Parts: sequence; C-alpha cells; structure tokens
Amino acid sequence: MNPWIGLAFVVLLLDQASKLAAEYWLVYHQSVALLPVLNLTLSYNPGAAFSFLGEAGGWQRWFFSAIALGVSLYILWWLHQIRGRRHFLACGLALVLGGAVGNLIDRLVHGYVIDFIHVYWRDWHYPIFNVADIGITVGVVMVMVYMIFLEPKQA
Repeated sequence: MNPWIGLAFVVLLLDQASKLAAEYWLVYHQSVALLPVLNLTLSYNPGAAFSFLGEAGGWQRWFFSAIALGVSLYILWWLHQIRGRRHFLACGLALVLGGAVGNLIDRLVHGYVIDFIHVYWRDWHYPIFNVADIGITVGVVMVMVYMIFLEPKQA
C-alpha cells in the first residue's frame, strides 16, 4: 500500500472522529470558549468554502460531491504516478485527499459539512471550519510551494 494513502486515511479518521465528538458534545451554534481567540461552535455548511452557494436550494450538495469525488480520484491517480524523492508533493496531495474525502462523506451522509472550529479576534470572525479543511489548506499550500520552489530545482 502506498504510504501516502495511509496519511490521507489518518486525516480522514481524525476529521470524522472530531466531527462525531463535536456533534456529541456541542449544541448547534452555541460557542464554547477555549482560548481568547478560539471557540468550538457547531455549525453546518451546505455550501462550499465560506458557505459559497449555501442557500442554493440543495442541488449544490451533488455538485460539490461530484467535484470532491473527481478531485479525489485525480489525486489518487497522481499519487500513484509520483516517483523518486517527491515526498513533499506527495504529503501535500495526501493531506488534500484526506480532507476532500472527509468533507465528501459529510455531504453524502448529512447533506452538509460539519464545522466546529471558530477562530476570531475581537469583532472579526473567520468562517467556522473543521479538520478536513485544515488538511486541504495545508496540503494545497504544500503543493503550491513544491511547484513554485522545489520542482524547478529537481528538473
């Protein structure tokens, strides 16, 4: 088995376990303060990032599910094509894969993505997110860093 698929699976497990815990212990839209800049706040997002198309009427569930499935299949293919010492790229792709599948499961099972991490500063609030979103974000940044700074050196 490809070790990068194992990393994606770990991200998926952490994501799904944290969402189960959030739904068990948190009350919808009631914040629990952890730090002066961090709350746990259970929220449901039927749209994409930043609730894009969240009020679209339901069709977006299948649209975003199809995109997530397509991206996940492409990343699986890409991970199997990676040869040599391109570990940084493979790690980034695995993080994106685990996060994409985590949010895909939510969409297919619930019709929305479960979010619960709420970062803020005074009156400014970042959109509530989850562990899958962290994996996707960190993974995309790693892929971009690889393509901009590391790939040209290996060529």
